[in-house]
Amino acid sequence: MIVPKEMNSFCPTCNKHAKHKVKVSTSKYKSGRTLAWGTRKHERKLAGYHGKVKGKAKVKKQGIRNKIMLECSVCGKKHERVISGRMKKKAETKK
Repeated sequence: MIVPKEMNSFCPTCNKHAKHKVKVSTSKYKSGRTLAWGTRKHERKLAGYHGKVKGKAKVKKQGIRNKIMLECSVCGKKHERVISGRMKKKAETKK
């Protein structure tokens, strides 16, 4: 999906339509906290003490959402927008 480098859009902070710079910010899910209790317990078990530990369950993967970051030319504030639901083609700006 090709997105223009600049687009006219509504800015919620200055409450008006203005030109916005566009930056693609499509991201996957973040990994879990490494210092969480469950993660540390799992790591201790994998280290070799106790019995065999069950691995992660196979889960049907969710698609990634195509997001763009819009920066207002008037106030300079940034806000995010989802441009399509689940990703089929990754968003990219025009060259």
